[in-house]
Amino acid sequence: MSWVEVAADVFVKRYEAGDVNVVAIPGPQGVTVIDTRGSPAEAQEIVDDVAERFGMPIVGAVNTHAHYDHSFGNSVFANVGVPVIGHHRIPEHYATFEGPRLRAWQADPAREPDKKWDHVVLAQPTVLIQRSTTLTASGRNIELIPISRGHTDTDLVVYVPDAGVWVLGDAIEESGPPMFGSGCWPLEWPAALDEVLPKIKPNDVVVPGHGRVVDREFVTRQAADLHAVAVAIRGAHAAGTEIEEALDSTRLPWPKWMLRSAFEQGFLQLDDGSPSVA
Repeated sequence: MSWVEVAADVFVKRYEAGDVNVVAIPGPQGVTVIDTRGSPAEAQEIVDDVAERFGMPIVGAVNTHAHYDHSFGNSVFANVGVPVIGHHRIPEHYATFEGPRLRAWQADPAREPDKKWDHVVLAQPTVLIQRSTTLTASGRNIELIPISRGHTDTDLVVYVPDAGVWVLGDAIEESGPPMFGSGCWPLEWPAALDEVLPKIKPNDVVVPGHGRVVDREFVTRQAADLHAVAVAIRGAHAAGTEIEEALDSTRLPWPKWMLRSAFEQGFLQLDDGSPSVA
């Protein structure tokens, strides 16, 4: 896959491993990269691809959230002095979810044979974002907007105002159902998207964490589907319905195997307010 210009001087490359979207935002002083992929080797591929395509230095790398496929390449950028920027809760998320998962894999790689984490060293962002912030190092304004808990509690929206581009990470997904995985908050996810939707203009471009570039209408539809899931979870929990029975009797837009983890996370949160390790 090659870099595709999705708006004025905003480029997206879909990498085959995990169908992850990496965004490159060149400015007069250099390139800002959004997401670092799932290993040092994959991150180095980004560095090489940016150098070949743009011929400018990378001046910042942003994590849209803490999950491995978007942040396990952080060390490659940090080791050469590139600021790595992410949500202020990423260190806590690493300690609770990604760190234990990585250590378990390193103790027994056969547990996830598709992963290549031999050389992964967790590198939390060197710049932690607590409130909306504008990056200017590239000579171009790039807005970073922390949103409420949803796909994780570390979701960070990236907005490029001069191009009308929104990078939402895995707060939305196009190539498959939203992933209700580690550290997910399915009951609050719809509200997180509701925070962003009023700001997205009809002609703006929206880049999901995985899959094709979409628009505001797509985000609106997915937010409505997420609302339906949250309503179903709350209803089943209030009625004392078992998860499997609820999955069999509820009409929802995504497959049972995916929704099972959403119900499990939602029931746990209604019981004690905490997400679980998936």
